[in-house]
Amino acid sequence: MATGRTHRPATRSRGIPEATVARLPLYLRALTALSERSVPTVSSEELAAAAGVNSAKLRKDFSYLGSYGTRGVGYDVEYLVYQISRELGLTQDWPVVIVGIGNLGAALANYGGFASRGFRVAALIDADPAMAGKPVAGIPVQHSDDLEKIVEDNGVSIGVIATPAGAAQPVCDRLVAAGVTSILNFAPTVLSVPDGVDVRKVDLSIELQILAFHEQRKAGEEAAAGSDGAGPVAARGVSGPASSSTSADQGPDGDVPAVMPA
Repeated sequence: MATGRTHRPATRSRGIPEATVARLPLYLRALTALSERSVPTVSSEELAAAAGVNSAKLRKDFSYLGSYGTRGVGYDVEYLVYQISRELGLTQDWPVVIVGIGNLGAALANYGGFASRGFRVAALIDADPAMAGKPVAGIPVQHSDDLEKIVEDNGVSIGVIATPAGAAQPVCDRLVAAGVTSILNFAPTVLSVPDGVDVRKVDLSIELQILAFHEQRKAGEEAAAGSDGAGPVAARGVSGPASSSTSADQGPDGDVPAVMPA
């Protein structure tokens, strides 16, 4: 089976927009659920609803893959599963290393969805000598002193960083120097990488802050609707004046911009 070190997905060379690439996993998840229920075909409207997008956007996305469906029938589920999996590179074996085996790293190691989606956890790495040799999810943890050798021996091109913030950049630098070209970062910090290295960041605290913003805004709207001209009412869960729903809150496409802490 081909490994991730020598093969890269074809999406960039085929000119598929990044926004479309970001939606392909959503379509694949919905299609996989249909396949598991032995559903043979699906309409663009049904699939779009399952993936949480509009049908026009879905049809546009699929046009980049060369899939247009059949009028009156829809899309062949199994073929689309194969086509999207191939486009995402999931028909290959992608060895992954996870660096930082604390609570989050251990949870990631125990996640059962990697193998079914084309990813193999090749190694677990931690800087704590007490962790060395300790099995997590059936895989013995290896010391970070051996990071470069582990990457080389396993042909790793994807690294997952689940370390504390202060350790993330040095770990990132070592992974990149060892030949890793894609990084999934769970550490609460922004990584600096050279051209040719892709980084995806997952920051749960930022996502929660954005949700808190929306909750405050909804509470402000409710307070404004129920006040009948009375003075401003504090939003639930926060002190100070309520957040009002005005055009100033929205971006050019009507999207609410993310609120970042100072």
